[in-house]
Amino acid sequence: MSLPNTPPASLDLAQARDLFPGLREVVYMDVAGRAPMCTPVRQALNTYFDAAQTGGDKAAMFRSLEAARSGFARLVHCHPDEIAITKNISEGLNIVATSLPWRAGDNVVVCEALEHANNVYVWRNLQRRLGIEIRNLHSSDGQYPVQDMIAAIDSRTRIVTACTHTFTPGFRTDLHTLGSACRMAGALFLLDGAQSLGITEIDLSRLPVDALAVSTQKGLLGLYGMGFLYVRRELAQAMEPVYLARFGVDLGEAGEAAADDGVLALMPAARRFDLGNYNFPAAVAVEASMALLQQVGIARIEAHTRALAATLAQGLTHLGLQVCGGAVHPTRDHIVSVGRPGAGHNASGDARMQSLYESLSAQGVKLSIRKDMLRFSLHLYNNEADVSRVLEIASRWRSQ
Repeated sequence: MSLPNTPPASLDLAQARDLFPGLREVVYMDVAGRAPMCTPVRQALNTYFDAAQTGGDKAAMFRSLEAARSGFARLVHCHPDEIAITKNISEGLNIVATSLPWRAGDNVVVCEALEHANNVYVWRNLQRRLGIEIRNLHSSDGQYPVQDMIAAIDSRTRIVTACTHTFTPGFRTDLHTLGSACRMAGALFLLDGAQSLGITEIDLSRLPVDALAVSTQKGLLGLYGMGFLYVRRELAQAMEPVYLARFGVDLGEAGEAAADDGVLALMPAARRFDLGNYNFPAAVAVEASMALLQQVGIARIEAHTRALAATLAQGLTHLGLQVCGGAVHPTRDHIVSVGRPGAGHNASGDARMQSLYESLSAQGVKLSIRKDMLRFSLHLYNNEADVSRVLEIASRWRSQ
């Protein structure tokens, strides 16, 4: 399935911003929630739906699906066989959790305060069903208590789980230190990559990571309803999927509806976790959006968004606002959170933060409220003018 008007082989940040026409009148700082649609994605979907009017081309759909799988593998530096196609992060986490031979008394190490709820309930469900132990560590000023998590690992620890960047306030996790400790202890290191993939570099060929789940609607600039699950080859080969469908069974070149002769052979590595059929429109979309990300370059995106977030954090602090981690923080990348942590989702229990949120929203700034804090999250399309606009609105609000 060809993509019309494909952008040139290399794009600078200004050219990339021009591919987001919906942002001409909006300051969009909510990629940690979901991404705005870019022109290449819209064009790819138009092509797909035009073909769908006459039934579509199933072979072309599969080619796009495999191109998306390979594109993500290139992005994170692994082999395509180590990537399963999922519908979201929750499914990826549950695939890993249910494909291991748990015994009552085994434990998982987690810091629930920093996780999305879906990396909490998966373990509570195993606790309810199988009697596993959840070792829930307290967060440390919005960061994982890495040394405490390492100290909690013992011979019965099956999994240590974390976010690459915390759900909120969005600080970067020390993946190498935590993952290395897991590797030494024989525990698996499972990551939720919701807030980093497509914005910051993740090189799985260099990191001691066993599995990573991500969805496509955030930093990857795609749609809801699709995700990728990386599982290290040696681990995946030893895992037994609880659910199995045709695409998880190795029948060589046989058709998609073929069945075996009774000798069950699973697909290599993470491909055994694929359940068909696929969300082909989402695959077409993320194939196009990942091409855009690679045309700009993840290293450039990371440096750009980190610099903008630093300017935003310093400016908000100068205005007297309580920026989580202060004006300068060593593990702040592309997310800036403002206010005192609480429990509010989409609305803040802090009347002052709610007032600032409403003022920003009314003047065309898109952001989120998570755990009572205002969360600003940036991507390649943001620029210095966006930051200046937010600071200008916040300054006027303060003086009211």
